Amino acid sequence: MKTYRADLHIHSVLSPCGDLDMSPVTIIEKAQEAHLDIIGITDHNSTRQCPLIKSLGQKAGILVLCGAEVTSHEEVHCLALFENDKELLLFQNYLDLHLPNFPNNTELFGYQVVVDENDFIIYEEEKLLISAINQNINEIEKMVHSLNGLFIPAHIDKLSNSLLSQLGFIPSDLIVDAIEVTSHADIGKLQKRPDFQNKGFIRNSDAHYPGQIGSAFTLFELESPSFQEILLALKNQNNRRICI
Repeated sequence: MKTYRADLHIHSVLSPCGDLDMSPVTIIEKAQEAHLDIIGITDHNSTRQCPLIKSLGQKAGILVLCGAEVTSHEEVHCLALFENDKELLLFQNYLDLHLPNFPNNTELFGYQVVVDENDFIIYEEEKLLISAINQNINEIEKMVHSLNGLFIPAHIDKLSNSLLSQLGFIPSDLIVDAIEVTSHADIGKLQKRPDFQNKGFIRNSDAHYPGQIGSAFTLFELESPSFQEILLALKNQNNRRICI
């Protein structure tokens, strides 16, 4: 087994709250500088910038997991990550269907653009991506798992837009693959909660600016960097594990 450094919560120029310097090329460069082996691209309610970053990551020797940070009807943020392009596209169709048709105001929220390898804009999202979709957290979880994805409640210890801030607990029928915490979280305290027992915890940066990439990370003990190996580690199976 080898140890791999992962930051699975990174935003790009597509997120309205993301810095315009968060281009695909910059993200990969900063990931290399932070000695990351694995990253996750999780823009708000959109996966459209993922394919190029995944391609650039392959050239740089970095595994890129593609997905989104979804905002549920309850205003809970959750990470959805997928292994294959087919499932990613199906999930994008799901997001397009359920994201409200509320226009973005660039002066208030910022630009929402997809760029190419040369930082030229090739698409601009007109709907406000930080809106809540019209699906509750259980419906989102079921959709993610129907596409063989990973479902991870985001920054569980934050005072807003987290499962605890919005609901106060993890629903007993909600299937989670891990729980994300910030760099400030007291995991020992969280593990004492009955609804958090036997759950795996990961830390990520939730980077919106280049300098934040890799500022928080999780170490995975894997045979090789892959989606399936990460899944085994989250389940603590076959000697794969999380080190946090």
